[in-house]
Amino acid sequence: MKRKVWNPYLAGALVGVLLVLSVLVAGKFLGASTTFARGASVIEKAAGIDPAQFEYFTTKKGKYGPGSLPNWQLMLVLGIILGAFISSKWSGDFRIQAVPDMWRQRFGGNPVTRAVVAFIGGVILLFGARLAGGCPSGHGLSGLAQLAVSGFIAMAFFFIGGAIAAKFLYRQRGK
Repeated sequence: MKRKVWNPYLAGALVGVLLVLSVLVAGKFLGASTTFARGASVIEKAAGIDPAQFEYFTTKKGKYGPGSLPNWQLMLVLGIILGAFISSKWSGDFRIQAVPDMWRQRFGGNPVTRAVVAFIGGVILLFGARLAGGCPSGHGLSGLAQLAVSGFIAMAFFFIGGAIAAKFLYRQRGK
């Protein structure tokens, strides 16, 4: 069976259309990292903790305040997950794996190691996104669409980080 893949130019153009429609229809630029802060505040409320007592939710950086779910960003995150699932099924690439093939070849097949590294990486990325006041979709896509200097700086560092990670992950063993 021939693999079906998306044309990257078409996919990029469709993301651009989504950004424009999001601004026109909802008045919101794309971004996802605040979803996790809002989700944490919902969990805090459920545990009987008032999120408003934390400085994060009372400062300018926490301008969204303690959140509620669902909200438009959560719908974006769920749409990304659903879209990735549909795309992988459509292309024939969908598989459930505890350890992806590339990881297994490079670092071994231990699923616990893979899970720990993925969790730590996720924590670092989420911390960085919150520290920067936005994620790749917020700073990268929406920032560039607004010609914001922070968007250009963020995208430069996303590419640099991606190149370093790719060099590390895809280098040949023994070299």
